Amino acid sequence: MFLASGVDLVIAQCTSGIIGTFPALNARPSAQFDEWLCQIEEALAAWDRDHPDALSAPFGVNLIVHKSNPRLDEDLALCVQHKVPLVISSMGAREDVNRAVQSYGGVTLHDVTNQDHARKALERGATGLIAVAAGAGGHAGTLSPFALIEELRAWFDGPIALAGAIATGRAIAAARTMGADFAYIGSAFLATHEAYCSDAQKAAVVNASAQDIVYTPAFSGTPANYLRSSIAAAGLDPDALPTSRRELNVGAQDGATRTWSDIWGCGQGVGPITEVEPAATMIDRLVHGYHDAISKRGDA
Repeated sequence: MFLASGVDLVIAQCTSGIIGTFPALNARPSAQFDEWLCQIEEALAAWDRDHPDALSAPFGVNLIVHKSNPRLDEDLALCVQHKVPLVISSMGAREDVNRAVQSYGGVTLHDVTNQDHARKALERGATGLIAVAAGAGGHAGTLSPFALIEELRAWFDGPIALAGAIATGRAIAAARTMGADFAYIGSAFLATHEAYCSDAQKAAVVNASAQDIVYTPAFSGTPANYLRSSIAAAGLDPDALPTSRRELNVGAQDGATRTWSDIWGCGQGVGPITEVEPAATMIDRLVHGYHDAISKRGDA
């Protein structure tokens, strides 16, 4: 949800009863990150005062913990200061990050795409895992969710969230049946009123299906899923992209790295997304779809 999720979407998600998260880097500069955390805390506290019988869900922050992130120390300090309930880390597990968040009772989940990454994350103190399977938006893995979750559950009984092409209540029920505790949904929320996306990006999500997603390392150096239409709109051939970011940046002035800000990350689960709507409406449909699925399964 890079550049897409922020204060409005997180508040809408949490007050609708699900955990809302956003990347710290979406708030620019870091001073705005502090402001966003204050706004979310104040809004959720006000909601809880007015709705004692329907309290808000916790919120979380995504941190890129790779050494290439110059803001990590400052953003982590703000997470600790505000006692952010959930911190999701990616791009390299960090023991110091886990210790800092857990020092005040916070939970840490780490993005993983395979068993080796999962073991390293837990060895370095993560509370649990986000299993990023094939079909997820952004930096996705290549493993089937069935294989990834089954192998994780063979040796880990802690919290696991499953990410990858989840956009319906049925898919949430399937994720839990497979052994995940939570479904981690991103791309579906791009088409909500509260998402910080352009109208063109939201329309592209609504009009896309799984076959319109391109998996390539060309734009970030790490394989990720993107909307085919946004690649074509940038004047590139989605079916003939170079295999490296360096090749793609050939011709940039003064050797600069192109940012490709109009290349939109998106997962394969966009097929069921047919309109732009409030986040609360989407969440209500997910909840009803989930209960309908487990009712038909006989678990209700």
